[in-house]
Amino acid sequence: MTTRRLLSILFISSTLAIASGCAVTRGQETAGAYVDDSVITTAVKARFVSDKSVDASAISVETLKGTVMLSGFAKNGAEKTMAENLAWKVEGVKSVKNEIAVRP
Repeated sequence: MTTRRLLSILFISSTLAIASGCAVTRGQETAGAYVDDSVITTAVKARFVSDKSVDASAISVETLKGTVMLSGFAKNGAEKTMAENLAWKVEGVKSVKNEIAVRP
């Protein structure tokens, strides 16, 4: 295959990817939405780290289209509630699903 033909194929492939919206991951999410969700996730985790009443290492955060999903374990109900409250304070959060389990 010639270099010219290879470059043509690469150009056409990249043009089609860009024109189609270039869906990233998790279904039909666009690159911009994926970046927004990543920023929200990072901001929520940062709030957990800053607030000593929440164990950031025990709680997972995932965000999809502005919906934050909290999972993992809390020492008590107060920690579970605090984690949800901190998540709601992050700009761009549309809803919070709190699936954190309280350890007995």
